[in-house]
Amino acid sequence: MYPTISVKRRILFLLFLSSIVVFGLILRLFWIQVVKSEDYQKMALPQWTLEVSVSGKRGNIFDRNGKVLAENISVNKISVIPKEIPDSQREAVAEALAQILNLDKGKVLQKISNKNLQEVLIAKQVDDEKVAEIRKLNIDGIIISEDMKRFYPNNTLASHVLGFTGIDNQGLDGVELAFDNFLRGIPGRIFTPMDAIGRKMDVGEEEYFEPLPGYNVVLTIDETIQHFAEKALNQAMVHSKPSKGAVAIVMDPKTGEILALANRPNFNPNNPFEGPQEEWYKVWRNKAISDSYEPGSVFKTITASAALEEKLVGLNEQFYCPGYTIVSGHRINCWATHGSENFVQGVQNSCNAVFVTLGQRLGVEKLYKYIHDFGFGQRTGILLPGEAPGLVLAESSVGPVELATNSFGQGIAVTPLQMITAVSAIANGGKLMQPLIVKSIVDSNGKVVKEFKPKVVRQVISEQTSSTMREILKSVVSEGTGKAGYIEGFDVAGKTGTTEKYMPGKYVASFIGFAPAEDPKVIVLVVIDEPNNPETHFGSQLAAPVVKSILEDTLRYLEVQPRGIEKPASVVVPDVRNMKLYEAENIILSNKLNFIIEGNGDTVFDQMPKPGAIVEENTQVILYLNAEKIQEVVVPDLTGKSVKEATEILNSLGLKIRIKGSGFAVNQSPKEGTILKKGETVEVEFRPKEK
Repeated sequence: MYPTISVKRRILFLLFLSSIVVFGLILRLFWIQVVKSEDYQKMALPQWTLEVSVSGKRGNIFDRNGKVLAENISVNKISVIPKEIPDSQREAVAEALAQILNLDKGKVLQKISNKNLQEVLIAKQVDDEKVAEIRKLNIDGIIISEDMKRFYPNNTLASHVLGFTGIDNQGLDGVELAFDNFLRGIPGRIFTPMDAIGRKMDVGEEEYFEPLPGYNVVLTIDETIQHFAEKALNQAMVHSKPSKGAVAIVMDPKTGEILALANRPNFNPNNPFEGPQEEWYKVWRNKAISDSYEPGSVFKTITASAALEEKLVGLNEQFYCPGYTIVSGHRINCWATHGSENFVQGVQNSCNAVFVTLGQRLGVEKLYKYIHDFGFGQRTGILLPGEAPGLVLAESSVGPVELATNSFGQGIAVTPLQMITAVSAIANGGKLMQPLIVKSIVDSNGKVVKEFKPKVVRQVISEQTSSTMREILKSVVSEGTGKAGYIEGFDVAGKTGTTEKYMPGKYVASFIGFAPAEDPKVIVLVVIDEPNNPETHFGSQLAAPVVKSILEDTLRYLEVQPRGIEKPASVVVPDVRNMKLYEAENIILSNKLNFIIEGNGDTVFDQMPKPGAIVEENTQVILYLNAEKIQEVVVPDLTGKSVKEATEILNSLGLKIRIKGSGFAVNQSPKEGTILKKGETVEVEFRPKEK
């Protein structure tokens, strides 16, 4: 029997319909597997791979001489894959992790019970001891990966400049915050294959994408000069007992480079959240750039410079101070009755009466021109967070009394950074420099990525006025109120400042000094806020000695030769090793050197400085008589050791370690088997293990 026409039509229709369906399926498959392939792969990737982030290495922060001020140390990160933890073991795992990591058990249990997440972070910056305890648990589903922790080897040194980082190594303050985009590295990734229910698979290889390091930042800060400033400020805190703290800034007046910046109170950036939470803001606050104060008599340097520049006063012009001045019916007192004095003596005596007269001669318009030209009432542009602009009254609000008080530094508020920048212009030939805190940004190979060069903002006064002011300010230290800042052999120029706050008995004591006066190499400002010294509150007695201490140490460190004091002759250190003690003593003394003895015995085993070193006459040479003092050790092989393991091994042998990188040791200098003396250093390079 043959099919009828209607049956054939039905067959053709079904065939046509089937062809359309098949063709549609082909188009759909083409759309999924070809056109949308990448999109679906991206959607599927999280379902069959576990992605673990590997922290990028944050760049180091160096001082101007390459000394490390902030670096990284290798720590660990603990994560958990919830789907790999059996329900029956979750509570026990949570309890074990909480106990080892000092965490809340309930919060840990909540995290590891969320099966909708492939991976949950339990803790960051975990040290090796705790990791060792976690490894002993031998629990599948716990992931231990490398992490970085910021480390500041000098603890509190320059803390307000450096700032600090958070738990994720992001910059939160100081240079760490201001240059976070440069310092931050690019994180790496580890991709691990997972099965359909989210468990790690034994088959298949992990993919490791190495993190990229951040750039390094080189500061203008000199670590040694910073030590000088911090030491002197510590002494000031003991002597003055200021209730609101103190500030010290050291600057190169010719370039605007900040060589040291210290605040009290300060903090340890390794643990910035130490202490009561309400105190954090107080200790983190960078008073040198964020706090404004009435500068008092230090500001008289600005008024004097303006009057000289405008030729409104002569050096020998006579004034008379009865101990006060009457302005628009208001009595403005001077701190003493100076009687008859010329202009230079008025500066030496810090006489308010003289400066009220100078302010009146300048008038509001001209005085305000110099106030703005010297940078007051505006931010300096230093590359640190939190800078304040200070406070300058609007010209329209300045009457005769305000003009008079502004002329000697009251009724105007400045930051310490603004003040030292302005006086630097007086010292350096009249150029207002932009303060610099960073010299350059370099990559991991030392190549300069960005450089910050000294920048002249404007010429404020002439070189002639600057020269005259240097001589006047030199006489303030040698003959006037700044005698406590005098340093034998150096011409120090400076100015004292004492301001009574708007609370009776509360003062701000300050002093600014630079040296040598004829060719300034360094300028220092110290501000002591609300001193509680029972004997005095004057800047001449409290702040000037602090500036003297910093200047004296810094000038010696910079090898600035004192005037009238001959530089000691140089001597080559002789070799007295293996000599009898009496022979070594005679040779040392005959070469115009001194010696001290360490250890017992009659034979010199070693000496410091080493033979051939060039030193000054009368330098002390240490003679070691005890062989144990120079005990030799063999450098071990550190390959594959962690930072902590390598450090412990070398320290146990009496050797020091210099750490490069993070992770596990891949290279060292000197090599294994080298013989070193105790106390010498081994440089070890560390890298993360590739997976």
